[in-house]
Amino acid sequence: MDSTLAVQQYIQQLIRKDPSAIDDILTPPDSQDEGVWKYEHLRQFCMELNAIAVRLQAECNAETCSQMTATEQWIFLCAAHKTPKECPAIDYTRHTLDGAACLLNSYKYFPSRVSIKESSVGKLGSVCRRVYRIFSHAYFHHRSVLMKSSPKPTYASVSPFS
Repeated sequence: MDSTLAVQQYIQQLIRKDPSAIDDILTPPDSQDEGVWKYEHLRQFCMELNAIAVRLQAECNAETCSQMTATEQWIFLCAAHKTPKECPAIDYTRHTLDGAACLLNSYKYFPSRVSIKESSVGKLGSVCRRVYRIFSHAYFHHRSVLMKSSPKPTYASVSPFS
């Protein structure tokens, strides 16, 4: 796919067709650049995770979730600060999604959506790890909000992509 938005549109078309067909959604077409495929999936995941984050605000706040945790085992530090530090979960969520949007829309790292340099593809793993922490927090601490998000599961609520 060699037009600017072709991969994004193709992924969104597959999601609309059947959001539970994860294998189909995650399998790239023949000859599709793997870096572009990962990049576009991460963009889609972040877009859908933003909608979940908005719904989380009803019960996830500095008082109820003073730290970003998924399980009781880990406390995640927010990388949006000069020196990584603890943030309330909802602030971590906002900071992380803002940072992901800035990076994924950065002309410096992603000047084209048709081909992506290997050095830029390497940045996707870090973003992926951070945004999945948001999903994990929602799953372990606010599952009812996550499950009420949509009558049909959203891509972000069922995707194993990482």
